[in-house]
Amino acid sequence: MKFNRSDYPDAQVITGEAVERYLYAMLPPRDAVLQEMEEQAEKRSIPIVGPIVGRVFTQLAQMIGAQTVFEAGSAIGYSTIWWARAVGDGGRVIYTDGDSKKAQEARGYFDRAGVRDRIDVRVGDALEILSEEKREFDIVFCDIDKEDYPRAWRLARSRVRKGGLFVADNVLWSGRVAYAAGNPSLRPSEEESTKALVELNKAMYGSLDFFTTILPIRDGVAVARKNE
Repeated sequence: MKFNRSDYPDAQVITGEAVERYLYAMLPPRDAVLQEMEEQAEKRSIPIVGPIVGRVFTQLAQMIGAQTVFEAGSAIGYSTIWWARAVGDGGRVIYTDGDSKKAQEARGYFDRAGVRDRIDVRVGDALEILSEEKREFDIVFCDIDKEDYPRAWRLARSRVRKGGLFVADNVLWSGRVAYAAGNPSLRPSEEESTKALVELNKAMYGSLDFFTTILPIRDGVAVARKNE
């Protein structure tokens, strides 16, 4: 499984091709379920975080002893499985997606991966589902339509426990956000998704309640820890 840069022909390269190949070469083999999902994602152009980011998710969850994860935008459940395995027995992950067919496909993968009992599958608008949740989570992960990222951040802030994490994928948007640094050679983007990601990144770094870092792997992963 490899991140396909051809999906973003006009974007800048974040990680050099040689480094990217090295990172994938270093990965230990995934089990049959994850490998099949990676193959399906590449074959059907289904966006997934991929194994490099999946391993980061596992580390993040284990480092804070996460037991509860809310996942906004789950598709076929690839990242859901990484979260579910990381929280372990007794942990809970809420899967959300607006496509009932993808949710049904995800259930099949969850069964085969042996994590079905740790996952609560919800079909519908992820942010509406999140807005109805009154409890706090150890981790809220955002991977929905990029235009909705700023709203997801506003909703998630009060639903992440102290010491917990807000994690967002695609925050570098294959380099498109770089214009916001004031480089005169880069024109401001007119793409709503790019502008939304710039707004999100600025809001996360500007928050006094969270400590934020963007990891420049794959398409950029933001990790914001809520202060205790």
